Amino acid sequence: MKILVACEESQAVTNCLRELGHEAYSCDILPCSGGHPEWHLQDDIRNWINRPWWDMIIAFPPCTDLASSGAKWFAKKQADGSQQAAHDFFMLFANHPCPSIAIENPVGIMSSKWRKPDQIIQPWMFGHPESKSTCLWLKGLPLLQPTNVLQPAAWQANGKPRWDNQTPTGQNKLGPSDSRALLRSRTYPGIAQAMANQWGGQA
Repeated sequence: MKILVACEESQAVTNCLRELGHEAYSCDILPCSGGHPEWHLQDDIRNWINRPWWDMIIAFPPCTDLASSGAKWFAKKQADGSQQAAHDFFMLFANHPCPSIAIENPVGIMSSKWRKPDQIIQPWMFGHPESKSTCLWLKGLPLLQPTNVLQPAAWQANGKPRWDNQTPTGQNKLGPSDSRALLRSRTYPGIAQAMANQWGGQA
């Protein structure tokens, strides 16, 4: 298949799809960090999304202005138009005619502004001892099935698991830095592999 992985500089999903034999391309305004610039489209996704040849689109639209974790800044984001712009960008994928589409984003306003996600996954369902609720909106694709469910040491009163005897990958525990948002947005390897295997299968 010919697959567009939108807003992905890490090439985590793209590389997994390539290993299965698919003609997958990452696309982002940033240069890629996944080691394969030959299949990275460093450009605005809007210049590529409407090409007629895509069999599947997997999209990771920016969540900074949409995620509930930033709710205390929503008034400012609404006033300056950044939240509406992020909403409209997200809807480029939601309204696209491609028969197979997956859109990934944290819990945020799109659940009410558009519709509830088809599922919410966690890194610990795919072999990473961390909690990060991640929404998936799917079109023409099956629900993503967990591949390596980890058992926490205990469940806390807030409903979150506690990982006493396992070492977290650290992605969800990063301190403030210029690269924090970029690093936190990268797809966990276990989730990327599951997306490729379950949605791409063997070419």
